[in-house]
Order: sequence, then C-alpha cells, then structure tokens
Amino acid sequence: MSPKEKSVYVCTSCGFESATWYGQCQKCKEWNTLEELEIVPVKSGQGSQSRISHTDFSPVTLNSIKNIREHRYFSKLKEFDRVLGGGLVKGSVVLLSGDPGIGKSTILLQACEHFGKNLKVLYITGEESAHQIKLRADRLNVQTENLSILTETDCMKICSYISQSKPDIVMVDSIQTMEITEIQSSAGSLTQVRECTNLFNRTAKALDIPIILVGHVNKDGNIAGPKVLEHIVDTVLYFEGERNLSYRILRAVKNRFGSTNEIGVFEMRNDGLAEVPNPSQMMLSGRPKNASGSCVACTMEGSRPILAEVQALVTPSGFGNPRRMATGFDYNRLSMILAVLEKRCGYFFGNMDCYINIVGGLRIDEPASDLSVAMALISSLKDEVVRDDVLAFGEIGLAGEVRNVTACEQRIAEAARLGFERCVIPQMSLKSISNPKEFDIEIIGASDIRKAYDALL
Repeated sequence: MSPKEKSVYVCTSCGFESATWYGQCQKCKEWNTLEELEIVPVKSGQGSQSRISHTDFSPVTLNSIKNIREHRYFSKLKEFDRVLGGGLVKGSVVLLSGDPGIGKSTILLQACEHFGKNLKVLYITGEESAHQIKLRADRLNVQTENLSILTETDCMKICSYISQSKPDIVMVDSIQTMEITEIQSSAGSLTQVRECTNLFNRTAKALDIPIILVGHVNKDGNIAGPKVLEHIVDTVLYFEGERNLSYRILRAVKNRFGSTNEIGVFEMRNDGLAEVPNPSQMMLSGRPKNASGSCVACTMEGSRPILAEVQALVTPSGFGNPRRMATGFDYNRLSMILAVLEKRCGYFFGNMDCYINIVGGLRIDEPASDLSVAMALISSLKDEVVRDDVLAFGEIGLAGEVRNVTACEQRIAEAARLGFERCVIPQMSLKSISNPKEFDIEIIGASDIRKAYDALL
C-alpha cells in the first residue's frame, strides 16, 4: 500500500468506522465484525469541485411541494405485491435477500412473466449465463417477449445502458457480483457493494425506473455487505423458509412505501413458486387427531390473521438439567411461560424436558400466541387431548393472567371461516367485540390460565 493510501476498519453489523482493528465493535458490541476497507484516493479533476452542480438551487417549503400520487407496477403475484405494499413503486430500489437456493431468482423470473405483458424488463445477471436463464425460464414457462437478458458485472456500463435503453423495470442478480472498475477492490467487498448500490440508487431516482437487487446473506442470516446497504435502498425483503420444506415466506423488514408487517406465503413446486392464498389452511393440514400437546394459535402478520398449530412435548428428563427447545418460537419467552405455569398454576416442569414446535416452518413472535403455547404444554404434561375445533390466543402476564390483544375480531372471523366452533380469548377482549352473535362460533373469555385450559376441554 502506497503512503497516500489509507484504510479504515468498518463494522459489517452497524457501519461503525475505526482507524484500528478491534475484536469487538466499540458501538454495537458484536464480535469479529470489523473488516478492513481501503480508502481509494480521488483522482485529479474528480474532487469535490467537479461534483458540485452549477445550477442554482434553494430549499422549498413543504406546502409548496405538489402531491404526486405514487405509480405502482403490479406483478399479478398477489403475495409479492402485498409485501411490497400494493405493487412496485416507480423509481424505488428493492433489495431481495435470502439463503442460497431459497427461490430469489425464481420469483423474480416469474414476476418478469407478468411484468413483461405491458412493460420492458431488463434482467441483469452476474452469476449465470444467458443460457442458464433460458433453461430456468423454460422450466417456469416464462415466454414474454419484453424480457431482455444482460450478462455484465461492470456497474458503470450497466447504468449507462439503462440510461440509453430506458427499460421500465430493472432486476440485478446479484449486487455482490457487481463492481466499479475504478475502485481497487474485488467484487463483493464492502466498498464495491456500497458504491454499486449507491450508483444504482441514483440511476433509479434520476430515470424514475424501479430496480430490484438480489442480495446474498452470510452464515448468520444477515445481508452480506455493509449495514449502510439496507439504509440506501427503499425496501428490504427477506425470503425465509426451511430448505427441506416446500413453503417459503416473503417478509418485508423495511418499506418506505408500505407496511413492514405483511408477509407473502409461497409453495415451491416443480414448475416454480405457487402462491398460497390461504396460509391458515396450509398450516393446519395434516393435523393429528386425538393427540395431546397440540393447540391452535392465531397470530397477526400485518393485516392478515394466520392460524398455526402449536405442538408441545413434555417428557421426563434423563439428565440432571432438563432440556428446553423451541422451534419457531422465542426460547426466552418459553422459559417465562414455564416459570409462570409452575409458580402461579402449580404445574411442575422442573424435571421435564420441554419441546415446542410451530408446524409448517412459521416463526411466531407475537405475544398473543402465549396462551396457545401454555395450553399445549399443560395438555402434554397431563396427557389430555384438546378439542380439535377449539383455538386460543392471548398474552400471558407474570401473575398468570391472560391479557388483552389487538385485532380480536379479525382473529375470531378467521377461526369461524375455517370451521372452528369455540374460541378462548382474554376476558378483557370481550369488550372490544361489538356484536359477538355475528360470528358463528362460541366465544369464551378467560381471565387466567386455569380458566382458559378448562374451556379448551
């Protein structure tokens, strides 16, 4: 490294910069996240003076800005459009990330089929050849004539071509393969990822063209590259799911044009990803009959209520310290529920191994699922079968009480639509139901865990 060249150490988790390397980031306290980043000197004539616009500019007042209704493109994949907030906004930059082989390229190519009916789509690939894209398109039955494939990794050439051809939608697969030749670092490095994303972002805003970027994830499941990558883009989507299961969940963690609570559910088939319009029915399919340790929960994912089966297995431990395992549920919250059941309800789990599983690969983070987890644990402990046509939801407090939850009427309506005959809810939630008789289901309010369990039998 020449004397004029310098380097800093950047945290890939929070973006903190340091002149020296530390094992632990001084800001976010994460370990082994500092990576060396070379500061490339600016060439003569490319300094700050050349970047200053010579046009006159001045700030404007908020009231003088005209309201322009956002224009959206629809992919006809309702689950995909739902997560985007109702469609792909013109001029927006979307980052789609997920594990390898989860279906990122598949869903984009399927969206191209629908976008290409009325729009010109440019698909830029830096990982595969055009022949490989053609093979996948034939398998997915993508036959649109408005889809163009460009195999290039030079970001400057790509943005120049976009400015000349002006397609309606651009897809880049993936951002880790893009590079700017003026930057003296390899593709996928912190500098290249950051600067290429910045260049794509400026191109999208200047030409009012939406750009979808595919991003890789690291071994921890986070987006590979600097944290500033998520701050640059308008929308961040995660494609989740177990590779040995056929169901995939598309989730938004950042969205400047819509809600971040919506999810889209897909099923991976031989001919691509198929939408699952009724996730509740999918989650409850194959539910065992007359089996203890099973209870149905209702969680809200944005504006959509989803019913999922909670399974619990409580068995005597063969070791000194009993095991606690949770799949699809927060481990710390499971420990809290077990403590409440022992202290407030008299159920002893001290010498029992406890396992919790949310069927279907779904992950439930909402406190409203506490009551269903507790009911499944008690059912397995006492080896008593909970009725198949009953579900429960509610938050559990440390005193053993069942506390109020939101969107109670929507949850009850979803349960009634799927044929459930009894719904156990918090006692305080009864006040939020305007007309209980309009639901074709028996509604029972419970003030504590014991009353809730008695109502399930």
